[in-house]
Amino acid sequence: MKILNYIFLFAFFAASYQAGSQMLSESNTIIFFGDSITELGDRPEGFITLIRDTLVTKLGVNAPRIINAGISGNKVTDLQARLVRDVIQKKPTVAVIYIGINDVWHYALPNLKGTPKDVYESELKNIVTKIKVAGAKVFLCTPTVIGEKRHGTNPQDTMLDEYAALSVRVAYETNSMLIDLHSVFLNYLRNYNPDNLSEGILTVDGVHLNTTGNELVASEILKAFHNEKIF
Repeated sequence: MKILNYIFLFAFFAASYQAGSQMLSESNTIIFFGDSITELGDRPEGFITLIRDTLVTKLGVNAPRIINAGISGNKVTDLQARLVRDVIQKKPTVAVIYIGINDVWHYALPNLKGTPKDVYESELKNIVTKIKVAGAKVFLCTPTVIGEKRHGTNPQDTMLDEYAALSVRVAYETNSMLIDLHSVFLNYLRNYNPDNLSEGILTVDGVHLNTTGNELVASEILKAFHNEKIF
């Protein structure tokens, strides 16, 4: 089921423009900072492509520059290691951080290691704080899903809930904008996965987004931008 398309996006932004929202300009930069889910966001159906195309169509030459800083396999510690190079030095106006899946998922994969909860929280908080000190507005996304079956029956649901809660706490403690994708995905799956499938509703493999998942993420991020009046 399609939950979003370009027509909806354009109508949404036309209404916000008529309401007199502040617009981003070409002098602004939005960086998306994350793992393979973010890296894949630049594909034709990806959420970053949807966001970029929507802003370009709405704002034309005044649309912000958008940088994809997603790298496959990254965990929060990897973001910390490349924070200066891939974010701070590019002087973004807005940074969208979408991380946490690998920090949990890697506990279940052979020859890989997850991230302890205390390390996840402290590193994430440090990343957000440094970006804010550098002058950017931060939007922090909670990790989405690892498996799409009924909540509580996927093997890593409990742990992922805990890490999502840590992201919520970091957003609150750093006064950052929260985009609670975890809750949004769970709500969507409750309504649109009647056959209790493990994948194929919002993801292609239980983790990486399909077209509908990308549309849902794009919709939530654009709504957050609109609510914060950054366009």
